[in-house]
Amino acid sequence: MKKTQIETLTDQLFSMEANQPLLINELEPYVELFMHYECAMLEIETKLNVFDKEFSLHGESNPIESVSTRLKTPLSLMNKLKRLDLPFDIETIKNNIYDVAGVRVICSFKDDVYKLVEALKQQDDLTIIAEKDYIKNYKDNGYRSYHLIVKVPIFLSDKVEHVAVEIQFRTIAMDFWASLEHKLRYKKNLSEEKEKEIERRLLLCAEISAKLDNQMQKVKEIIEDDSQLV
Repeated sequence: MKKTQIETLTDQLFSMEANQPLLINELEPYVELFMHYECAMLEIETKLNVFDKEFSLHGESNPIESVSTRLKTPLSLMNKLKRLDLPFDIETIKNNIYDVAGVRVICSFKDDVYKLVEALKQQDDLTIIAEKDYIKNYKDNGYRSYHLIVKVPIFLSDKVEHVAVEIQFRTIAMDFWASLEHKLRYKKNLSEEKEKEIERRLLLCAEISAKLDNQMQKVKEIIEDDSQLV
């Protein structure tokens, strides 16, 4: 039977090879914290599913190709806190690290990304913490995506917790590039010359990918407006 994310994280907390191992009596608050993050991701997924049904009901094309979620591993989280020179404790994590819980939304077209972003921003139970448009203002390496960090309420049996979730929106082309870039960029033992050539080619691929998105967006607009010319 496949383990749940929480079960996997519990195993990792028990076996962490770190300078600050957790004792059994210290473990429960961290398991509970990660459970809160998992519930927060479920809340975001539910909102996206509602949008999906609403668009389908009104005969609109579905802007969502796929939705995936992930939780940072405890070791990855600890390493990030070390890089930031922050202690490993519950309050520090909650108040400083906003990408423990991640939701990735893959869309068909660029305008679908902005449509979903605006729909989420209209949800009055969400608090926007930060947003970065790496589509209009892409990174130097060519990376394109729209990042939205929100706090979402999760309703527990005796209280309400507001939990941070990072949501990444990409088109299919953006996700294809980002996935392969992640695999290729971190190959080890490459010469400086090869690394520069890889960077150049990855940037070229990002530009081609962006042009593909623009052309597919144009095709969609032509289909939706019979009077529009190429």
